Amino acid sequence: MVAVVRALVQLGVVALIITAVFNHLGLSAGFVAVMLAAAAITSGRRIQGVGHPMARAAAAIALAAAVAVVPLFAVGTFPLTPRYVIPVSGIVIGGAMKATSLAGLRLIEELSDHHQELEARLALGVSAMTALRSRLRRAVVAALVPAIDQTKNVGLVTLPGAFVGMLLGGSSPLEAAQVQLTVLFALLGAGALAAAMATLLI
Repeated sequence: MVAVVRALVQLGVVALIITAVFNHLGLSAGFVAVMLAAAAITSGRRIQGVGHPMARAAAAIALAAAVAVVPLFAVGTFPLTPRYVIPVSGIVIGGAMKATSLAGLRLIEELSDHHQELEARLALGVSAMTALRSRLRRAVVAALVPAIDQTKNVGLVTLPGAFVGMLLGGSSPLEAAQVQLTVLFALLGAGALAAAMATLLI
């Protein structure tokens, strides 16, 4: 019940803010920065047991989102307007946040469960990166499972938000599918980079 009320309040506030910034690209950039900060705080709270978890999460999410989103606007895939900047950035930031949280949690779990093995390998002279490589890989793979499953089953199990939104907005199914595929590929790329960055930073 608390989650439902919180979601209603948050969406109401966001709707009011977006209405105010929808015609100002500079303000929309500030709104994206707020989304990044919120994502970093959320992910940082999940990743406990390391120093400055929110800063580490912020670095992973921001870099991944920038690499995935900036080219989409730079090459003209989407118009550089608040109408596109805010939703596309929000979707990608959300995906990067999820991947960062999942990768961080899985890596901490791997390190905790296998610390004796890792210490033994380090004592034998194995480099830290070599000793950790398999654990890092497992954390990244685990973090990408939701995004990969979503991509594999798109249109079969669920109709994604961008696709439905464009249909409701009057776009043709083909146009909606093109946009949704672009967003899904951006999500996969951002998720992979965020997960990799999170494991390296932790």
